[in-house]
Amino acid sequence: QVQLVESGGGLVQAGGSLRLSCAASGRTFSNSAMGWFRQAPGKEREFVAAISASGATTYYADSVKGRFTISRDNTQNTMYLQMNSLKPEDTAVYYCAARRLPVATTTTELYNYWGQGTQVTVSS
Repeated sequence: QVQLVESGGGLVQAGGSLRLSCAASGRTFSNSAMGWFRQAPGKEREFVAAISASGATTYYADSVKGRFTISRDNTQNTMYLQMNSLKPEDTAVYYCAARRLPVATTTTELYNYWGQGTQVTVSS
């Protein structure tokens, strides 16, 4: 079993920045690909970014490319999402997720473990 705990969400003005963290425990973190997803009110959960177990491969949704950066520290069992130039449309609950496999993917259904989420609100 894997436990994932997100932190770092909050309220920020448009154009501002936030850094989300996802602390993992219960499994060998360095063997797991990880991802960030988000869900806005009334919308389906959508892919944001993913990173392979080694950190060598990353993927981004087109909507966040160039503004968000995913990274991980396998010595600290923690994944990060640096969010810059935030827009009101980035407002959502952000979830971190982990796979049992080391290969990153953008597909929601291929992630096995999920955190409880952290709220990000961007005001205009």
